[in-house]
Amino acid sequence: MERRKTYQLSWATHRLVLGQRTCIMGIVNVTPDSFSDGGKFYRCDAAVAQGEKMAADGADIIDVGGESTRPFSKPVSVEEEINRVVPVIEKLAPRVAVPISIDTTKAEVARQAVEAGAAMINDVSALRFDPGLAAVAAQHNLPLILMHMLKDPGSMQVEPHYDDLLGEINAFLADAITRAQALGVARASIIVDPGIGFGKTVTHNLLLIKHLQIFAALDVPLLVGASRKAFIRKILKPDQQQDLPPDLPIVETGSQAAVAAAVLNGAHIVRVHEVANTLATVKIIDAMLDAR
Repeated sequence: MERRKTYQLSWATHRLVLGQRTCIMGIVNVTPDSFSDGGKFYRCDAAVAQGEKMAADGADIIDVGGESTRPFSKPVSVEEEINRVVPVIEKLAPRVAVPISIDTTKAEVARQAVEAGAAMINDVSALRFDPGLAAVAAQHNLPLILMHMLKDPGSMQVEPHYDDLLGEINAFLADAITRAQALGVARASIIVDPGIGFGKTVTHNLLLIKHLQIFAALDVPLLVGASRKAFIRKILKPDQQQDLPPDLPIVETGSQAAVAAAVLNGAHIVRVHEVANTLATVKIIDAMLDAR
């Protein structure tokens, strides 16, 4: 069991030390159709209150998104996405000390979110959908998260196949880092995410978490988002039941098991829906990693 390499991200008024302890990213979905909490935080005041609660519960980052990327989801317009996320970020940013991340694949959404107070960019397309995101990150010297996804949300879960799962995703992320740097993003600002659930089968997801150490060679911080994902629900559901609701307590237990495994195998940041539970999990796993 190897200790993670430590990385320091310093920008504007924020500083994250990744690796000394596990950082927690709390998810705020400002969407009517999220797979995990569809519509629960769609209203601006509900989303702001959820962000404040997550910060109070121990989140290191709040990730605000206005477009669902669940399997078979449809994209929303730039205008609609801006209308969803910007008011939330404007109200939330003065109320929390932790950085707010904007979860988007669109440069204009990121640009307006940053003007509203966002301080990180989380791009599930790794600059494939809109390379202009790199310019926004570079201009403001913001951390940029680059995630692996097979194809796009509308087609990623249609018989996902890899000849070499770990090798192909590792090469994809290495190429994404190179492209981001070529577009002006400092390597020290880049975080990668193997994209649990984004064009993967149950077995693919399990193997990715089991073998996360392969991504350490990329020499950038690693984020893992397994919370409430379908592979957890499929493993836990009774044989005759079609699916489990994502917010069931048993799904949260499964999510925490995935968090623990990810941290043990090298994750620097975990992206989750339940911050307080995750804080307890990562404190135990971090203490285990530190024990000598």
